[in-house]
Amino acid sequence: MSEQYTGSKLKIFALNSNKPLAEKIAESVGVPLGKTSVDRFSDGEIRINIEESIRGDEIFIIQSTSAPVNDNLMELLIMIDALRRASAATINVVIPYYGYARQDRKARSREPITAKLVADMIEKAGADRAIMLDLHAAQIQGFFDIPVDHLMGAPLLADYFLTNGLDKDAVVVSPDHGGVTRARKLAEFLKSPIAIIDKRRPRANVAEIMNIIGSVDGKRCVLIDDMIDTAGTITLAAQALTDAGAIEVYACATHPVLSGPAIERIEKSPIKQLVVTDSIQLPEEKQIDKLVQVSVGPLIGDAIKRIHENKPVSPLFTNRFRRDQHQF
Repeated sequence: MSEQYTGSKLKIFALNSNKPLAEKIAESVGVPLGKTSVDRFSDGEIRINIEESIRGDEIFIIQSTSAPVNDNLMELLIMIDALRRASAATINVVIPYYGYARQDRKARSREPITAKLVADMIEKAGADRAIMLDLHAAQIQGFFDIPVDHLMGAPLLADYFLTNGLDKDAVVVSPDHGGVTRARKLAEFLKSPIAIIDKRRPRANVAEIMNIIGSVDGKRCVLIDDMIDTAGTITLAAQALTDAGAIEVYACATHPVLSGPAIERIEKSPIKQLVVTDSIQLPEEKQIDKLVQVSVGPLIGDAIKRIHENKPVSPLFTNRFRRDQHQF
């Protein structure tokens, strides 16, 4: 464990979405997880009890709003309210995976902008700061009127490929035009060229591969996305790259949503390895041989320490951790 924050007013609490990650974050910071209980009334309503004094403390709550998204979101809102009423000095919400992020604009008439609605609810509940990891759309930071620290998963994913010597003859591939900035960042770490897959999406979770922009023949391709949901896009992209002459196809993403047929599609696809972070806790049946998880615990832990000590968080956006801080 890191050096203890003896006598510090910093406390970290975990809700139910991803306790293993919360434990890694707390260990990285050097504080024990706060004592709290989360259970339900007989009618299904969430009941939270904070089992220690937090008056005047700086609180960090770890909660991904992943599936079941509505339950996890309500847990977070209720916890924020409980902390505010218990006189916490500041309430910082750490949301490794921000649910509803894909509804960030009106793509059609009469659609909601749910990413903004969720931001409003978190803020109204009493949060003072939000720490996020690879938002689906970076402009979601602007939906909040409180400070938002937006961390990046690309350096951690890059370290995995560099450590395992997978950067040789590599081409970083964006599965769509919207992910080019993300692909370019990974390519900078790997010192590799990039390629782009031009696709058309007729409806949600359905993708049609069109063209590959860039040279992938005889190359090791590394697909990168912010999240993998049903894996339709990433597996079709992998097949298109293989058909275009790629010798190996790897895929990486920060958020392993992996819903519906995702696992079956990945198993049957040409993807040799799928590298993801632990921003979402995966059940055992989804932890297949092709899947490798890299922990974001040290990254988020370092961010928490910097915020608590009033130090800049910006070095975490550009600098990779020393590899001895990682557990692959």
